[in-house]
Amino acid sequence: SLVILLRSRWYHCSGSSSWASSPTLPLLPLPPPTTRCLAASGQLRVTLLPTPNGSGLSQEFKGPWPESPAMSPCVAGVIPVIYYSVLLGLGLPVNLLTTVALARLAARTQKPSYCYLLALTASDIVTQLVIVFVGFLLQGAVLAREVPQAVVRTANILEFAANHASAWVAVLLTVDRYSALCHPLRHRASSSPGRARRAVAAVLGAALLTGIPFYWWLDVWRDAEPPSRLDEVLKWAHCLVAYFIPCGAFLVANLAIVRRLRRRGRSGLRPQVGKSTAILLGVTTLFALLWAPRTFVMLYHLYVAPVYHDWRVHLALDVANMVAMLNTAVNFGLYCFVSKTFRATVREVFRDARLPCPLGPRSTGMVAEPMLKPPGLPRGAEL
Repeated sequence: SLVILLRSRWYHCSGSSSWASSPTLPLLPLPPPTTRCLAASGQLRVTLLPTPNGSGLSQEFKGPWPESPAMSPCVAGVIPVIYYSVLLGLGLPVNLLTTVALARLAARTQKPSYCYLLALTASDIVTQLVIVFVGFLLQGAVLAREVPQAVVRTANILEFAANHASAWVAVLLTVDRYSALCHPLRHRASSSPGRARRAVAAVLGAALLTGIPFYWWLDVWRDAEPPSRLDEVLKWAHCLVAYFIPCGAFLVANLAIVRRLRRRGRSGLRPQVGKSTAILLGVTTLFALLWAPRTFVMLYHLYVAPVYHDWRVHLALDVANMVAMLNTAVNFGLYCFVSKTFRATVREVFRDARLPCPLGPRSTGMVAEPMLKPPGLPRGAEL
């Protein structure tokens, strides 16, 4: 039999992997439908294949063709690469500056809340390095996913561990503020920087352990098959551990804090909202808002339309990832807006960076004697 084989090459733009699609290779001309092939046994039928990029009947041949799954195109183009480059270029230095300022405040005040904010900033830095730089830029845009599978799966562990650590350190901060406002006597007796550091270490270790199962995480950009039981369990576990459970804790604790402040107002006392409480409300609200799109798009991909086939879900997940990663760079602005002490510490860091070796005050009439004298010169003839 005579079979006309038509091959067209597709270059799939898989989310964070590659950001633009290459044009389809030129197609060889096909013979008209009336082409006949004669053999010793008689006339043989010609099998016609569909035109590429078609979604129904072939317009050229007017004949049916078998359905085949098509990869969803990446309509975002190069915008995510530019966005993540700017986010990393601005967010990483800002987080490093935040780390230095919070470390000074933690050493100066010995408050546990600064330890939690310092751990939260450190987890944001790890998230930017592992997810934004290694995952989106290096692995996706630069290497175009030409990476050994073992390396990709190991990077998955670090990515999910950093994500879970960021969420649960915020939970620690929430519990600390709830205890300080609703149970002040117990908080004063039990709270200390050493206990805060131990709690942060326990959360970071637990986050690393919860990241290990995600070694078997399937790539949503290339997942053409229906989700398996393992894939469904992993996606639900990620949504629960990284979003739903932390946001539930935020909601319960923040409602209790607001109710406590309102009760103080009704009793005639002025409900003072401290800087740490305002920072807590801002941090948890930003987390809940910025991570919500990615969580719900992930569930939509799991049960309604996969990213692999629907370009709208593909675009939605691209945008949701960009919005979620914005959460790693906005806390500095929140701290500067709320806390005057933090702003003064940042100015102090800049001042010390410009003057690394400040000279102490000198007494009037004293002249600094040079440290070195050339040999052979008389006394008093310094260089």
